[in-house]
Amino acid sequence: MARAMYDYTKAVLKKVSFDVNLFCKELKKAMDRLLPYEIEELKVWVDALVKQNPQLNQCLILLNP
Repeated sequence: MARAMYDYTKAVLKKVSFDVNLFCKELKKAMDRLLPYEIEELKVWVDALVKQNPQLNQCLILLNP
């Protein structure tokens, strides 16, 4: 079940990556819902996505509370 949440989170983040505010909002929700090891995996994935979409760079602050 937890893996499904991680995959769902990635799908949602990818779909909202066109809007910085939505992306930050969904990323914040993901940080609350995912397990610690999934958050570490998500950080790597988000870093790669931000390289493709530099406007999302401001949301990286949410990954390092």
